[in-house]
Amino acid sequence: MFVIRLDLPAAAAQAGWNAHRRFQALWDEWADDLIEFVRRDLPKVIAVLIIAFILTRLLKLITGRLSHLGKTGALPTAVRSQQIRTLSGILYSTGVFIIALLAALQVLPLFGINMGPLLASAGVAGLAIGFGAQTLVKDVVTGFFILVENQYEVGDTIKIADKTGVVELMSLRRTILRDGNGSLHIIPNSSITVVTNLTRDWTQVAMHVSVAYDEPSEKVTGLLKQVGIEIQQDPELKDLIVGSPEVPGIEKVSAGEVDYLMLVKTLPGKQYAVSRDLRRRIKECFQKNNVRPGGISHVYVLDKPPTE
Repeated sequence: MFVIRLDLPAAAAQAGWNAHRRFQALWDEWADDLIEFVRRDLPKVIAVLIIAFILTRLLKLITGRLSHLGKTGALPTAVRSQQIRTLSGILYSTGVFIIALLAALQVLPLFGINMGPLLASAGVAGLAIGFGAQTLVKDVVTGFFILVENQYEVGDTIKIADKTGVVELMSLRRTILRDGNGSLHIIPNSSITVVTNLTRDWTQVAMHVSVAYDEPSEKVTGLLKQVGIEIQQDPELKDLIVGSPEVPGIEKVSAGEVDYLMLVKTLPGKQYAVSRDLRRRIKECFQKNNVRPGGISHVYVLDKPPTE
């Protein structure tokens, strides 16, 4: 019969000593790695972070200055304030993203992180997001070119498809219009194919004036030119009119009436006030000079012949 005797205190002591030696070796290895990191890699990390911080602050200073110039109107009139402010925001956001990405690519490998799998995963995720958000991407791209090309800005009256109104808000993703009835139209930029800007640089009142067929052409043309001179000399309206009103002449001839065309260029958005006053002046002038308007129906009453 064999008897195995275990010296438990001695075995426990040996196991504890072995664990201590392994822990000490691991700690020494970590300490060596830490000292090596502090000596060799930490200055690089600090330098990259300082450079990234300086570039971010510099970018914010530049874009903030541009945005301020856009608000105060210190830039040339050809450069739209809304365009400058929006592009400044885009430039700052994009710049911060690029700076952060480049800093991460420089710092993370110093901590032993392999960037290859991360970049591959980011690429796959980017493709998936791109396929799932094609409309959103198209909105942003279209909105960017709308701003860069200065197609319209807040306050302009534009026509998109069958919607006409004043631009109340524009961003990279959408354009918001308020029409004459007060309705608000929210239009994704990706759906915009043709834009008609009704208030860029100047607008024009095209007034079609209809008079009776037998009214003398020289008389009507002379009266319309007289009205044009009067409205151009009006103290309240002269600053709203660009150039001199024009009366090209007869625009259309039909049974019983003749249409004359009168053109008046105005500042952007001022065509409605000018056109209303112009209609009033033409009406009063024609009444004063006995010019009959067109479109009047003449009713002839014939005596019925006696029946036999």
